[in-house]
Amino acid sequence: QVQLVESGGDLVQSGGSLRLSCVASGSIGSINRMGWYRQAPGKQRELVTDITSDGRTNYADSVKGRFTISRDNAKKTVYLQMNSLKPEDTAVYYCNTKVRRITWYEYWGQGTQVTVSS
Repeated sequence: QVQLVESGGDLVQSGGSLRLSCVASGSIGSINRMGWYRQAPGKQRELVTDITSDGRTNYADSVKGRFTISRDNAKKTVYLQMNSLKPEDTAVYYCNTKVRRITWYEYWGQGTQVTVSS
């Protein structure tokens, strides 16, 4: 089993920055994707960004140029640096990992709240 624990969510003013962290416990193997999703009140959960085990990244258009994902494979940790935050970034941010073991398995963290005030 894999468990994901997020941290770093907070209340921040518009234009500010936050850094989220997510630590995985358990075996995530050598082929995996780690990423961040978010869900705002009344909206569906959406992909923010993810990164493969060999460092390829993918970003939602709404965060390109403002958010940066990175990972430390030795620590099984993924980070999300969020700059120039906007009120519309307010959401619960969920860490996600997809692990390849013959087939793909998916795991979720419990979420961390990010609130951006105007």
